[in-house]
Amino acid sequence: MSARPCLPRGLYLLADAAVVPRARLEAAVAAALAGGACMVQYRDKAADDATRRALAARLRALCARHGVPFIVNDDPALARAVGADGVHLGRDDPAPAAARALLGPGAVIGASCYNAPALAEAAVAAGADYVAFGSVFPSPTKPEAVRAPLTLIGEARARLGVPVCAIGGITPDNAAAVAAAGADLLAAASGVLAAPDPEAAARRIAALYATGPEANEGRSP
Repeated sequence: MSARPCLPRGLYLLADAAVVPRARLEAAVAAALAGGACMVQYRDKAADDATRRALAARLRALCARHGVPFIVNDDPALARAVGADGVHLGRDDPAPAAARALLGPGAVIGASCYNAPALAEAAVAAGADYVAFGSVFPSPTKPEAVRAPLTLIGEARARLGVPVCAIGGITPDNAAAVAAAGADLLAAASGVLAAPDPEAAARRIAALYATGPEANEGRSP
């Protein structure tokens, strides 16, 4: 088995076209990157293929300039087309093994596991490099999402041996509790992109992971 990619820890920005109009999304992502976002995922459920590919390519180039991994939501073929660093998969998306076959051994494969440890165990066994649990708080982006308790974060990290991402309703005001629960990645969409100052919002979340390894002792896989 190939070694898993080494992932950063901190703010995982969800560049969601449902939160910010596409015409402003690139600028909003640039602001969040300036504030310290360590990874970016492009999520766009509504655009046509050509629009998604063009915007994904621009975001990928932006992330490359910042040295930040760029992930595509749901679509391994789009990830391959734009040279993304990986893909994030949900329950109804292609299996991790299929994405790995398409994207290669060095790609980052993430998996949504909702509030189900069994799904996370299966995803890791299938080759996922990180797992995501949520919604940890009520989410304006996905109000119907199941809720995942913060206690699940630490339990999953201890058992699975891969980075754990928390998602759902995360904002600068509640992010500290999620980081304290052991999350390696805090995935935020509207909590950063819809803030009056996305750069400042990103900086507040990123700062939770920016004080040196001793501050996060015991939280790394």
